[in-house]
Amino acid sequence: MATEDESSAWRTFVFGDEDLPDPDYPIDHVPQDERKGLVSISAVLLGFVFFAGTLWSGAEVGAAMGFGPMLTATAVGYAILGVYVAALCGIAAKAGLTTVLLARYSFGRWGAKFADLLLGGTQVGWFGVTIPMVAIPTATFFGLDSPTFTLALIVIWGVLHLATAYFGYEGMEKLSLVAVPILVAVGLLSVYIAVGDAGGIGGLFGGGSGEMGFAAAVTIVVGTFISGGTQAPNWARFASSTRVGFWAGLIAFLLGNGFLFLSGAVGGAVYDVTPAGDLYEVLAAQGLAAIGLIALVLNIWTTNDNAAYAFGVAGSEAFEFDRKRPFILAGGTIGIVLALVGADSLLIPWLSTLGQYVPPLGGVVIADFLLCWRMRVPKMADVRFASVRWTGVLAYVVGAVVAVLTAGQVVPGLAAPQVIPGPVGAALNGLVAAFIAHVALYYLLEANGIVEGHDVAPDADRL
Repeated sequence: MATEDESSAWRTFVFGDEDLPDPDYPIDHVPQDERKGLVSISAVLLGFVFFAGTLWSGAEVGAAMGFGPMLTATAVGYAILGVYVAALCGIAAKAGLTTVLLARYSFGRWGAKFADLLLGGTQVGWFGVTIPMVAIPTATFFGLDSPTFTLALIVIWGVLHLATAYFGYEGMEKLSLVAVPILVAVGLLSVYIAVGDAGGIGGLFGGGSGEMGFAAAVTIVVGTFISGGTQAPNWARFASSTRVGFWAGLIAFLLGNGFLFLSGAVGGAVYDVTPAGDLYEVLAAQGLAAIGLIALVLNIWTTNDNAAYAFGVAGSEAFEFDRKRPFILAGGTIGIVLALVGADSLLIPWLSTLGQYVPPLGGVVIADFLLCWRMRVPKMADVRFASVRWTGVLAYVVGAVVAVLTAGQVVPGLAAPQVIPGPVGAALNGLVAAFIAHVALYYLLEANGIVEGHDVAPDADRL
């Protein structure tokens, strides 16, 4: 039987110091004296967006349409993505709330539980499918790629990815402040070597099969991280001002993601590796395999600890519990099990599914806070939340249906009629449709008293 001291130690491990509030405020507004500056917020968001899948996408687009046209598609796509995420980050900084708490305003107390399931549940899956992306190359690098050793590395890397999320924003900030400069330096070095191996800048602009049109390329650019960008408020809420939140989002999702996409395109154009454009494989081809492994480790770690943090705060909102650690530990355990049973084979369909169903939620939140609340957000303590806010829920359904009819699938493998043109893809179509629908439904129904919204105290403290 466990002693009282042992039980206390386990309880502290799971819940933290229960005499103090959770330092990440998972179900409350972040106090102003806990806010961070532009460097801190940008570092955490840049660590989040530095993901190997973006490199592969850059290589795919560059090879299919040629380097010159790819640059134009990249500029347009990341301008769209950057503005979308920056708007969400500005809203989060104003309110000091996670994405799922913003969803409580937009969808109601019970309506937000769907957001918890969508954003938290899918991030558990994301955690599982990405651990092998670093475990398998690590095993290969050391020449010990037996199934047993690979499975052991999956557990080890999964625990390490959980570790920084377990310590919250401070843990992720410390890792990102180290990792981001290294990743930028390694990326620049790799691009410099690749340009030299290509015979100069002019060598990059040849080729391209012409198999991909401009619209399809923009779709891929936007789709690489639009679902992840909807989670960005989880960290931008710590920004010291709306302006800091907005610029941090723009820096990470326009400049950071664009740099990574471009790096993948350069590597994919010069070196014949699999996956095309992969940073580790490209650096190995350049004779820098050890540096490549370090870069890959940091690349995956800074993304995956954000996924763990996201399902932690989603769990806190779902159960209205003021501690995130139990949900980080539980979700991480499920994610590690998924990785052990081979969930990494589902990465591409997983990304496709996220790109359909997550962006409409972001569209509703942006419309709600910019055009309905007009950024005059009351504190949660001054709001009696409706169980379901039907204008937001119906708007989300409209956006999701538009995304399905644009993509021609309900989920990968389950077809739907493809009847809506998608010049920039299902993700953006669904987002825009949800945005328009929410504004229209709010002013037609809720503002006129036809359906009820939240009950806000007359003397509510506005943020």
